[in-house]
Order: sequence, then structure tokens, then C-alpha cells
Amino acid sequence: MSLDPPAYILSLQNNIRARPISWEGAVRAKTITDADLQKIKAVDKVRREQKKQVIEKDTESYVDLFLGSKDGPSIFQAAAKRPDIVQYMLVLAGDLIEDIPSFVSALIQHSDPFKPFLPLLKPSSNPDDPIPLLTSAVLSSLLSPALLASAKPSPAIEEALPQLYTALSTLAKSSDAGLQDIAVQDFSAVLRTKKARELFWKQRKETLDPLIDILRAAAGAGKDTDSTIWSGTASVRTADTGISGGVGLQLLYHVLLVVWQLSFEGAMVGDGLQDEHDILILYVQLLRLSPKEKTTRLLLSTLNNLLRSNEASLLPAAVLARLPSLLQSVQSRHLSDPDLIEDLNSLIELTDTYTQTQTTFDQYAAELRTGHLRWSPPHRNETFWHENARRIIDDDKGALPRKLAEIVSKPWDQDKQVLAIGCNDIAWLVKEVPEKRQWLEKLGLKGRCLELMQDADEAVRWESLRAVGEWLRYSFD
Repeated sequence: MSLDPPAYILSLQNNIRARPISWEGAVRAKTITDADLQKIKAVDKVRREQKKQVIEKDTESYVDLFLGSKDGPSIFQAAAKRPDIVQYMLVLAGDLIEDIPSFVSALIQHSDPFKPFLPLLKPSSNPDDPIPLLTSAVLSSLLSPALLASAKPSPAIEEALPQLYTALSTLAKSSDAGLQDIAVQDFSAVLRTKKARELFWKQRKETLDPLIDILRAAAGAGKDTDSTIWSGTASVRTADTGISGGVGLQLLYHVLLVVWQLSFEGAMVGDGLQDEHDILILYVQLLRLSPKEKTTRLLLSTLNNLLRSNEASLLPAAVLARLPSLLQSVQSRHLSDPDLIEDLNSLIELTDTYTQTQTTFDQYAAELRTGHLRWSPPHRNETFWHENARRIIDDDKGALPRKLAEIVSKPWDQDKQVLAIGCNDIAWLVKEVPEKRQWLEKLGLKGRCLELMQDADEAVRWESLRAVGEWLRYSFD
């Protein structure tokens, strides 16, 4: 899938092409050789067809020019002290890679095709230095076909790809949307093989986290926003400010494209995406707001990949995120993309089959297992607790109360609501199954509720007081 280059880098490349360079001075200073200069002039500022003829007639010597050989270093190593020449040659290399596929094939057959570029990825002390940015673009253009051409990644690929990911992650963390878009498109260019996706996932703190931050901003939530925005109760009007006021549509599309490519390794990444980023709630929110079919298509396809690879663990979370009702809403839109419609129908069938077999107890247990509580209907339903409290305690040798203890033991500084809900559930368990109160106390639930009575959050204080009150009811028995 080929994407149009970002305007930011096109403008930079055009600016570099227009700069005058004293090539003859570089030859006199022995920075480059006269033979190097003749090769450069033969393909610089000439028509594409002429450029192609020159390269195809003397491919080997041009590979040596850019990558070096046993007889001499690459142009990038030779001109290392001339940043103007390095910048110019990076732009020229990018042009040749884009225009001449046979030259790309020759470059990646070199014994170490990425070596000259790796030192150029390192950030400069000058934040405006374009060399790391230009190098990232060239390197991704080389690594993409190299990955596709090899059944097993070579040692050169294994060395270069992690370094490229690190460099691109720096751009992705920028506050400049143009730099972010360059990083995301370069990520997408190389994420076409299983190995590339595995390495991307291995480095996900660098690579993926900045992209998730972009998606959260598009959904109308910062990374520290509490779960009320993600509960489905936030209004579309509120969240609309995300896409319209924060993240541009093209950047959003490109980030969604990268996550979609990653989702082809659904079994590897699905649970991690949910545990670390609440991906299902995030994608439900984005799907609700999706302004175009092309973004809706990527959202649905990614959800389909993740859910079908992780039905047991992710379908319960998808139902809690209210995906089934949203899918019905999406179905009512005027849709024309056949792939989108196919993924939509597949998801509806999948979620319908699941929900038809689930009881309220199953839904509560599934929510507890996600490790993140929300005010879903069972929590405040007296009938639910009357019918299910004993089962919650006895099921799987007390696994659910132990999970509840694990959840409330965390501080939840950015989402105090979780603690309030946990204390609510503890209160119901003690009230409905009082003979188990000592066992629940041994799990640390009473002690934690006593601590939370001093919490700064009013809802947490109230629910913890109510829970402790259920224990005190029996203190004089």
C-alpha cells in the first residue's frame, strides 16, 4: 500500500535540491573523487528516463557510490564532515529509490546495504538538522523491499530495523503533526512482514505508545483521562473536539493503518493492546466518531482481526465497551465500501453469537477479569447481588474476589472511579454472604476499605465507608 509523501518532507527535499553546492571544491578538498562527481552529475537534475538509463547501464558503480565497496567508502562516509553534501545525497538516493525499482533490488543485494545510513539516524545537537529525518525516509524505503525479499531477515535487517524504529519513535513523539505523519508513514512502509511487526511490538513502548496517544487525542481524551470518557457516557459533542480540533484526518488514517497492520499478529498483540491501552474502548469511541468510510473500514477490520484471534479474552471486553449496540448503529449508516460491510457483518455475527450465550454473571466476571471496573449495570443492581454474590465467592475457588482484591490494591490515581466501584462490590459481597466476611477480610479487602475511607475522592470515601459498615454490622455478634 503506497501512501503519498507528507508535504513536510517534500518541501524539505525541494529546498535541498535547490541549494547550490560547490562540488568542484569538494573534489579539490578530496572529500569526494572526480569519478564520484561525474556519477552524481549524470543522474542529477535530468529526466527520469535518462536517469534510469544511466543507472541501469552502470548499476554496480552506483551501488558502490551510495553503499561503499572494498575499494572505498560510501559517499556518506566520505562526506561526513560536509552536511550539505550528505543532505543532498540522501535526497538523491530517495529519488533514485522511488524512480528505479531495479536499482532498489541491486542496493538490497549488497552485503550490508544499511550500514552507511545507521550513523546518520542519531539525533543531532541541532534540533533543525534534517539528516536523521531524511535518513529515516531512505532507510524505510530500503528496508521495506528487503524484508519482503527475504524469507528470513538477514543480520543486516536485524541490526537496522530496531534502530530505525527508535529514530522514528522520536519523530512520533514530536508535537509537530508533520513530523508525526512522516514517522507513521515510515512505520507503515516496513510493517509488511511478520518479523517487522514482531520487532515493532517488542519495542512497543517506543513505537506504539506515541501512536496510541495520538488516537486518544483524536477520541477526545488525554492519556490521563479517567474512565468516564471511555464508559460510553461521554457525548459525541464532547468527543468531536478531538478529531476536529486535535488530530488531522490524514494523520488519524495513517495511525489507524499502522495499528491495522499490527493486528495481523492478533494472537501476539491482542491481549497486550487491551491490557496496556484499553484498545477496545478506545476503538469503540473512535468508531462512534469516525468521519469517513476509510477510517471506519480500518477500525472495523482491526477489531475483526483482534477479536477473532482472542475471542475468549477480548469478546467480554468488547461487550462491556458496548460494541454490539454501536455496530447496529454503524450498520444504519449509508455505507458503500464492500470490505467495510463485510467486516461489519462479520463483527455483528461474532458479537451476537457471544452475547446470546452470556448471563449477567458471565458479564460481571468478564469485567472483573479485565482488571478495570466501570459502572456497568450489575454493580448497582440489588437483584443481581442477591442472586449471584455467593456464586461470585465460590466460583473457581474464590478467583473473582481475589481479582477484586488485586484491583482495589492499586492506587488508580488517574481513575478513582475504579476504587469506588470496587468498594461497592465488596459491600454487596459482605452484605449478601456475611458468613464469608472473615475470608474476605483475609484477602485484605476490609483493611483496604479502611484505608480508602481517608481517600481524597468523595465517591471512594462513601463507598468504602459503606463496605466497612457491612462488616461492623456483625462486630458485636
